[in-house]
Amino acid sequence: MRQAFIAALVVAGTTITALQVAQAAATPAVSLAETVAAAPVSPAQLVSDAPASAWRPVAPEHLLLIEFEGGRKLAIELAPAFAPQHVANIEKLLRDGWFPRHAAITRVQENYVVQWGATGPAPLPAGVETRPVGSYEQTGQPAGFRALAFRDAYASMAGHAGGWPVASDGRSSWLVHCPSMVGVGRDMAPDTGTGAELYVVIGHAPRHLDRNIALVGRVLDGMESISALPRGTGPLGTYTSPDQYVKLVSAKLASTLPEASRPAYEVLRSDTPIFHQWVNARANRQDAFFIRPAGAADICNLMPPVRKVK
Repeated sequence: MRQAFIAALVVAGTTITALQVAQAAATPAVSLAETVAAAPVSPAQLVSDAPASAWRPVAPEHLLLIEFEGGRKLAIELAPAFAPQHVANIEKLLRDGWFPRHAAITRVQENYVVQWGATGPAPLPAGVETRPVGSYEQTGQPAGFRALAFRDAYASMAGHAGGWPVASDGRSSWLVHCPSMVGVGRDMAPDTGTGAELYVVIGHAPRHLDRNIALVGRVLDGMESISALPRGTGPLGTYTSPDQYVKLVSAKLASTLPEASRPAYEVLRSDTPIFHQWVNARANRQDAFFIRPAGAADICNLMPPVRKVK
């Protein structure tokens, strides 16, 4: 069985390590043999050629639209399946109109995060859970989880479920801190944050935060509008003067807008053959520019592609 697996890879012209073979055999991973493309195709071409059935629409009730002053806009897909109580809190804050009344970007730390929240005393609306639980990790693995055949530095396996980047130790699973992922600011434990203080990762993936802070979603559009903001000069990149704050002027779910005026996005489904071809193409770049394919890829280099649709 193992020899046949290796032989299939050799025929396909893919170089793998003994560690990759062992991991592929020991975990419910997508084997390299399954994902090797018959001929070199660029990742961009695979995405362009993906049929309509390979894309999943982002539900408008989970699509958070935020606008900061200066026309800086973010479209964020929320992840209630991974952080149910935190997302429920965020939805209550949205219905109350809390963010536009109280929130602004107060921290921009180089190679780390952009963070926004209250700029002063701001009572939370009734019904907001002050210490949500169950959002750092979940028991078992989410439906549809398929592990990569590449090692992960922070977990025994990493892969995708429902278009989300997920890590697992076999007993539990959790979302990972990749660039564009959105998390909940908190104080020292046992505080878990309410969702009134949010951040987005703008630098190298701070995976050491995995399972220590709740992740509640991913920015689908607009990263460039906030990642270029001036860096804060205070501790941890905080802005030292209210004059530097970037006010949050609007925050709403797409489902509250008239259907004709809602922005719409789709994410490449992670349970399709073309997605696994895309993973392999990213890990084994054979575009004209590349001299030596890496033969592997980090989970944060494999964030499922997103497209905006009419």
